Amino acid sequence: MTIAAPAEDRAAMARALELAEEASSAGDVPVGAVVTDALGHIIGEGRNEREATGDPTAHAEVVALRRAARHLGTWNLEGCTLVVTLEPCVMCAGAVLQSRVSRLVFGAWDEKAGAAGSVYDVVRDRRLPVRAEVIAGVSEAEASALLRAFFTPKR
Repeated sequence: MTIAAPAEDRAAMARALELAEEASSAGDVPVGAVVTDALGHIIGEGRNEREATGDPTAHAEVVALRRAARHLGTWNLEGCTLVVTLEPCVMCAGAVLQSRVSRLVFGAWDEKAGAAGSVYDVVRDRRLPVRAEVIAGVSEAEASALLRAFFTPKR
């Protein structure tokens, strides 16, 4: 189900879906991510690159956060939004908090390893010193379809 989301979140998700398709074409799990600034402009983007680079931390979110930080010249991404096609894992949820991203927008839920409300809720854990607002289900059907198309032939 696609939820009503601000136009800038939908536009960012459209780009994240394109990046997810690129990841799939390259043999990586189809996940794409973009970071937007407070005005909704994309300042960093990434796609899964674990297979391409052999780097276990090369998840779409981490790649996008690194590029956004480089663009801004600071690790502190307060006021920014991370838009990603799949609910972040524990590592990526930690990166969201460490980078001080204010908002997390994602498409498909990850019922096996999600850390933004499904299995865990790291990004909103009140025991931690920082939290992020979470908007889930933006373009969920499209994001889920990409993942199914990638994994169904492998099973």
